[in-house]
Amino acid sequence: MKLLLDTQILLWAAGQPERLPAAARKLINNPLNELLFSAASLWEIAIKSNLGRPDFRVEPRLLRRGLLDNGYTELPVTSQHAVSIDALPPLHRDPFDRLLLAQALSEGVTLVTGDAQLARYPGPVRKV
Repeated sequence: MKLLLDTQILLWAAGQPERLPAAARKLINNPLNELLFSAASLWEIAIKSNLGRPDFRVEPRLLRRGLLDNGYTELPVTSQHAVSIDALPPLHRDPFDRLLLAQALSEGVTLVTGDAQLARYPGPVRKV
């Protein structure tokens, strides 16, 4: 199964795996699953890191390199993803999360999140 990790799950998987919920660890450690990260997550991390957010203190370039070196697949943001956002109901206001969901829907992959609000969307979202 192809799994797109939301930004928080991605940060924990890369730097604080002990913070991952057990369900997320099980999905991530399953060798049958292909793990994806979005360029949107790196964009979010770069922005929030520059704003001084303590939960986003990571160097995005190093994170990207580490993810690629550990077998993750990068999912670029396309115009198809961007225009798909307008079809989403207004259940969640975070633009990064909405873009991740649009990517999951467009690509036919499962979005893995710990965000209960994001998990309210119908479609390929798995709350862990």
